[in-house]
Amino acid sequence: MRFTLPTQYEKMDTDLSFTGQLADGMLSGKTNANAPQGTELDWTAVRAPELAAAATVEWGEPVQLFNGTDLAGWHLMDPTQDQFWKVVDGVLIKDVKDEGDVVEGTGLITDAAFSEFKLHVEFMYPEGSNSGIYLRGRYEVQIQDDFGKEPGNRLIAGVYGFITPTENAAKEAGEWQTMDITLVGRTVTIALNDTVVIDAQEIPGITGGALNSNEGESGPIFIQGDHGPISFRSIELTPAK
Repeated sequence: MRFTLPTQYEKMDTDLSFTGQLADGMLSGKTNANAPQGTELDWTAVRAPELAAAATVEWGEPVQLFNGTDLAGWHLMDPTQDQFWKVVDGVLIKDVKDEGDVVEGTGLITDAAFSEFKLHVEFMYPEGSNSGIYLRGRYEVQIQDDFGKEPGNRLIAGVYGFITPTENAAKEAGEWQTMDITLVGRTVTIALNDTVVIDAQEIPGITGGALNSNEGESGPIFIQGDHGPISFRSIELTPAK
């Protein structure tokens, strides 16, 4: 097979080009890398697991992933960027510059990995901000200031690029909001501010920014921190037994 894709975030002067072949159940091939001349890299790919959702799930005890005091149980995606996340008066904050400009920063990742779970978060963002929560570190649920907009799969409560909410239940920027996410297999249900906006929909694959593509494995909760400011006062996870 051969195909090309236009560049998006890559620092290249040419399109991304891919060549590959199928052998023994695995794809392998080459692509040009992040360079104007397009240096070649080798790649491999395998079929994604089915991850069928169980008909019934027995849930364990809820656990607060954020203790309200510090970043215990979490680590930075880029340890050198330790100036952006802090805890103030029991609230986890992704910081901004003193002059009010949005900083890029880095993501925040749980030390623990999870398979099937219910996740409850209480969050707030300023006007125009953008963040997201990655389930198992692979599927981004968008958190963004989209009050009053038509729903979209790249807008608040959407599974980024894949699943569009049935309605936009977002509050205005500066208000505390809630999101409740249930992930079983690759089937997801999302409620924004107590309104179910995605009901038992299948996520077809990893979204952009995923930590890895190992869908058959457990993975962490990953909060996007390379865009705008965001605050959390509760991050509670209930694992499946």
